[in-house]
Amino acid sequence: MAAGSLRSLRSSIASQLSKVLDLPPENLIKSISAVPVSKKRHVADFQLSIASVIENSSRDCLAQDLHLQAQKLAERLKCDAVMSEISAGPGTVNFTINRELLAKTVLQQVFQDGSEYGVKSELFSTMPREKAVVEFSSPNIAKKFHIGHLRSTIVGNFIANLKLALGHEVVRINYLGDWGMQFGLLGIGFQSFGNKEKLKSSPLQHLFEVYVQINKAAEDENTKKLAKDFFRKLEEHDEQTLSLWKQFRDFSIEEYIRIYKRLGVHFDEYSGESHYREKAQEVLKMLEDKGLLQKTTYELITQSISVICLTSQLHFKQDMMTTKEIQDPMETAEKVGLAALIIQDFRGLLSSDYQFSWDRALQSRGDTGVFLQYTHARLHSLERTHGNAQLTDVNVACLQEPDAISVLQHLLRYDEVLYRSSQDLQPKHIVSYLLTLSRLAAVAHKTLPVRGSAPEVAQARLCLFQAARSVLANGMKLLGITPVTQM
Repeated sequence: MAAGSLRSLRSSIASQLSKVLDLPPENLIKSISAVPVSKKRHVADFQLSIASVIENSSRDCLAQDLHLQAQKLAERLKCDAVMSEISAGPGTVNFTINRELLAKTVLQQVFQDGSEYGVKSELFSTMPREKAVVEFSSPNIAKKFHIGHLRSTIVGNFIANLKLALGHEVVRINYLGDWGMQFGLLGIGFQSFGNKEKLKSSPLQHLFEVYVQINKAAEDENTKKLAKDFFRKLEEHDEQTLSLWKQFRDFSIEEYIRIYKRLGVHFDEYSGESHYREKAQEVLKMLEDKGLLQKTTYELITQSISVICLTSQLHFKQDMMTTKEIQDPMETAEKVGLAALIIQDFRGLLSSDYQFSWDRALQSRGDTGVFLQYTHARLHSLERTHGNAQLTDVNVACLQEPDAISVLQHLLRYDEVLYRSSQDLQPKHIVSYLLTLSRLAAVAHKTLPVRGSAPEVAQARLCLFQAARSVLANGMKLLGITPVTQM
């Protein structure tokens, strides 16, 4: 049987429903959803919620009425070359795709689309592509990078990654806290306690130490006056004062870039409060000239659309990772550790606070980033051992076991998960999907061995595991995680 695309599977269902319901097929596409895999029972592949297509349906509509309407609709639909079974559920009509067609279509789509699997779905066909400015991280110059910055950084990176994957033009901006009276204090502090060599070698740490020292003396009226004078010179563009401030900024950004590189994050632009100091004065003068400015004590506040995160009460406990024959164990450990942190953070709503635990985050089993990395490395090991499967050589009749079907059904849902995350910008949908994919792949790895199987069966299974690893890697990269190939 020739394979179509995932788009053609939904379209085929929508086409038949369209004739019966007298609705345009394109209006039905988003009402046809892939069914989540269940451990307890066999499930269909797609389902249609009756409430989403029946006119005048309301929350008060009795469940038995919806079920009766679902039965009536199911009876009017017919199985064909695409649909092998149509049945009614509680308020839904369920569609089971021909098993060989399902396997061929899903695998073909994953291999054909590669890193774009899911984002080419018809669910995104009407979504306008726009310019998205994502402003995140935003540390203060001369202060150490702390956990509050880290959370904003990984959240903003996820949003930027997702927007870019969906075809938007993305600009990543880091709006730095690089202006204000604190730089007057830091300036005179550096003149008293600073060391130019330490500033070059470890700017954030050294400037932090200077700031702590000068703050101890900040209660002194003379110190306050010197700090105000230093900042006034900054605002007046005094060459020597501005030069020292610029060193603070440039060396700090250099160190931030090194930190961001380790986190797999980059920015298109480093902006900051200093960038707007002259513009703010221009605006004030314009308002004053037009008589729109009332002379009074005021505070100038700049606003921007930003990624703002609650600072979580994170309590860290160092843990040692066991390494085998890994080419670069330190780099691998860092990627695994970052995955542990990201998944722990992204499992719930971003607006919620939580208690961080390295003991829980670094478990290789359970819903952790370590488990995702372990699964990816394990699947990659299969490819390394047995080679890459070629889709043209695969007999999909060899992928009819329940555990194989479960993996295929789950791969079918990836576009819907991406769509949901694109609507509310919450990574938890993708996290939950990837954890389930890893669990299904782990079960299939045990029950569907590649080694020792007949060549035709081994090739088909290898192709299935390759598809699972590809989608797992895609999702991890969206979250800001670099998949490892050895653990």
